[in-house]
Amino acid sequence: MNNIIELKNVTKRFGGITALNKTSMNVTSGEVVGLIGDNGAGKSTLIKTLVGVHEPDEGDIIIRDKKVKNWTALKARESGIETVFQDRALCPQQSIVWNIFMGKELTYPFGFIREKEQIREANRLIREIGFTSKLIDAESPVGNLSGGERQGVAIARAIYNKAELIILDEPTNALSLNETQKVFEFVNNVKKSKRSVLFIGHNIFHVYDISDRFIILDRGEVVHQLNKKDVSSPEKLMKIMKDIVNKH
Repeated sequence: MNNIIELKNVTKRFGGITALNKTSMNVTSGEVVGLIGDNGAGKSTLIKTLVGVHEPDEGDIIIRDKKVKNWTALKARESGIETVFQDRALCPQQSIVWNIFMGKELTYPFGFIREKEQIREANRLIREIGFTSKLIDAESPVGNLSGGERQGVAIARAIYNKAELIILDEPTNALSLNETQKVFEFVNNVKKSKRSVLFIGHNIFHVYDISDRFIILDRGEVVHQLNKKDVSSPEKLMKIMKDIVNKH
């Protein structure tokens, strides 16, 4: 499988604080990677570096095997990297179609919005990622959706923006078991479409259930990476994480 993005020995400092220290990791196409680590491990800095908010002080960012200079948020989006943060950045008062297309509307030459085309495309997107209820369509208000369904709308918007890698920041936080399962279905459908997901979470059980591979971050360093086939249970993953962090 081909790398979408690779970080090689990336270091990021803020004043005298080293938030990332010689961090190396990669995400390949069509996989779900779980990123885990305690509070203060550097997950937020790593996410912001991946999406171009922070440019590394040292090290390389490599997109599809090509080194990139002057890494920015615009370059990240042009490279197909999108983030769904915890707040999902949705407008509950508006419809699903409005939230998917906001700022990137389909228009005719004179500026009028191609509303019917947008509705068709929004319906296609939400069905593609796993919305099955006939009670929900592109014109449904986001405010009427559950937490898991809102996560799905944010993922559909990322796909509309041509995302090849979708970074999900705590996507199951405060969700019920049923809603968490909906998010898992959305993620699995993203994977089936050969796109990739970086799944960041505190709940090791959730991360274990959905991921193909795990990256353990501690104090700004990637201290371990392992495949799911090498870990028999979430409890085993927790023990590995605890043992490694205690030794680090």
